[in-house]
Amino acid sequence: MYLELRHLRTIRAIHQAGGLARAADLMNMTQSALSHQVAGLEAQVGMELFVRRSKPMTLSAAGIRMLRAAERILPEITALEEEFRALQAGKTGRLHIAIQCHACFDWLFPVLGLFRHAWPEVDVDIRAGLAFDSFPALLREEVDLVISSNPEPLAGITFTPLFDYHPMFIASAQNPLAAKAVIEAEDFRDQTLLTYPVPRDKLDVFTELLTPAKIEPRAQRQVELTAVILMLVGSNRGVAVLPDWVLRDVKSNADYVTRPLAPPPGKSGSITKRLFAATREEDEAKPYIAHFQRLGRSEAVKLQRG
Repeated sequence: MYLELRHLRTIRAIHQAGGLARAADLMNMTQSALSHQVAGLEAQVGMELFVRRSKPMTLSAAGIRMLRAAERILPEITALEEEFRALQAGKTGRLHIAIQCHACFDWLFPVLGLFRHAWPEVDVDIRAGLAFDSFPALLREEVDLVISSNPEPLAGITFTPLFDYHPMFIASAQNPLAAKAVIEAEDFRDQTLLTYPVPRDKLDVFTELLTPAKIEPRAQRQVELTAVILMLVGSNRGVAVLPDWVLRDVKSNADYVTRPLAPPPGKSGSITKRLFAATREEDEAKPYIAHFQRLGRSEAVKLQRG
């Protein structure tokens, strides 16, 4: 037996209309064409689907079984068609995000709050477990966007700049380094450095300052949460280097000092990093992804201005 969606629509229309003539009008076809379609359908099934002697035309036992199938399947097909139309219009979709930047949660949640209101039908998720496997996960389509400050040349992947930021030194006002205007790599030799629990090649303080200068801090202590890092810094239990947007709330707090980092030898100006949104090339033009990137840029500026 070979059934098509038009067969299910036919059985439902005749049942709702109570006869061939009215059903043909509802389906924008001639009564003769509809009769041929019913005959072909009954030939496929191998039995009559309608009791033709009754008025209005009623379904046989086999017809009732097919009607039940039509009433179950056709709404699902309609919903699927509507979903595909929404996908084509860019109104719905999936935005699963992997983050290489541990501090980015402080910036990302306000962005997602605005995004959720603008795109309520887009499925949003943060895939924290893929942070260290983010680019391969993007290529495998396990995530749709990666936030990173370390772009790599990857075929099929586009890196869109979001914003520039400055890694900033933060210490307790009681720390001897509070007296300095600019913090150099050498200053970390006698300090306990508080960092997120990520590899050194993902930490700005190492990639931009300590590793090029071949300097090791006295100790390194890994801490999961930004709030805990700030609490430990305020208690003079260590120092940290965090993105400028993270420090917006402590700039005016007398318990803390924030200082710029001196650039490595041979470079001038303050250390500047750039955050990127990595997406697959075929997804770059999707309206909701483009809107997320615009929100990311605008909200970052607000946070940096404090």
